[in-house]
Amino acid sequence: MHRHTLLMIGTALALVTAPALAEDISAGETLYAESCASCHGSAGRGMGSFPSLTGRSADYIAERLEQYRAGDRVGSNTALMAPHAAELSDDEIANLSAYISGEFQ
Repeated sequence: MHRHTLLMIGTALALVTAPALAEDISAGETLYAESCASCHGSAGRGMGSFPSLTGRSADYIAERLEQYRAGDRVGSNTALMAPHAAELSDDEIANLSAYISGEFQ
């Protein structure tokens, strides 16, 4: 009986969180189009000195955005990225990271 209860709870949680993930990715897509695409391109391939985001993990993207937001010097585009990242909430960073890592593989 105990295993059955745990299985039911796990299934319920999975069903409840699945739509939330889709909304987060959708929010990330919107934010990317508004804030990132002009430099990194609509397909995330980068342009000029702006790096490609293709093949990057969500953890990598989130870590970089958090570093920019904290004011850390990350690379040659820190001065350009820091003001953008400074305006992002934790949820927005998570949404962007999920979208970028899923969309630009």
